[in-house]
Amino acid sequence: MDIRKALLNKFKIKLFFLQKMPMGFLAGMRVIKFTDQQCDVSVPYNTITKNPFQSVYFAVQAMAAELSTGVVAMDAIMKSSEKVSMLVFDMNASFVKKARSKIVFTCQQVEDINNAVKETIETGEGVTINVKSEGIDKDGDVVSVFNFTWTFKTKK
Repeated sequence: MDIRKALLNKFKIKLFFLQKMPMGFLAGMRVIKFTDQQCDVSVPYNTITKNPFQSVYFAVQAMAAELSTGVVAMDAIMKSSEKVSMLVFDMNASFVKKARSKIVFTCQQVEDINNAVKETIETGEGVTINVKSEGIDKDGDVVSVFNFTWTFKTKK
């Protein structure tokens, strides 16, 4: 299965979210771009995603930011045909500006993630990688920056 094509298909992404991430479905998240250079995930600003302070709730932002890095790892693992576990070991975030519009989270470390998965498969050892996802609003301003520490390890 080509996960990239499936994630970019509106019907298939809805099925993916319903099966694997129901909160992503409810929030209206979308994978809008997935190339060898980057993965972009959008999340709308609406009644379901906003907090009482009239901005996109931080947990919704974290969910979209994590997805922009996590689907890259899922893609690498699926292409390998090996059993590899993946886990967010650590996460930190900076909130630069109130998120009051649709936000697009971009991870530009596709090659780094692919190399980490490849390394754990080749060595059998656990591999840790730090990746960044940056949230940009409709005006092109950075609203938040998330840093995830992903760990990968082959399953016996």
